[in-house]
Amino acid sequence: QGQLVESGGGLVQAGGSLRLSCAASGRTFSSYDMGWFRQAPGKEREFVAVIRWSGRSTYYVDSVKGRFTISRDNAKNMVYLQMNSLKPEDTAVYYCAADKRPRRLVITTQPGEYDYWGQGTQVTVSS
Repeated sequence: QGQLVESGGGLVQAGGSLRLSCAASGRTFSSYDMGWFRQAPGKEREFVAVIRWSGRSTYYVDSVKGRFTISRDNAKNMVYLQMNSLKPEDTAVYYCAADKRPRRLVITTQPGEYDYWGQGTQVTVSS
């Protein structure tokens, strides 16, 4: 039980913006850290951002700091990734993920430590 579904991907020109959404269902995710990852062609899956279960703190990979913002609405079981000033190198399939360890004390950026994954949504940034 427990499902994540991403939406909001698409084609955008460099410098543009997209907002990705992750809808959680089947169980309550309010006690879980939630993350966004991405995978470009020929590349390994890469950590992008994580928001703590409390929603009070966030962490980003260096390449997106200042451009991307992760947020969540626990009442709606939703997680978002606002992406601004997009670059061609941001092109990838973006995945929403959840760490099922409740109210953990530290974050993780490792894909193998996340338990629930969405199917992914394609983001393509043209130059």
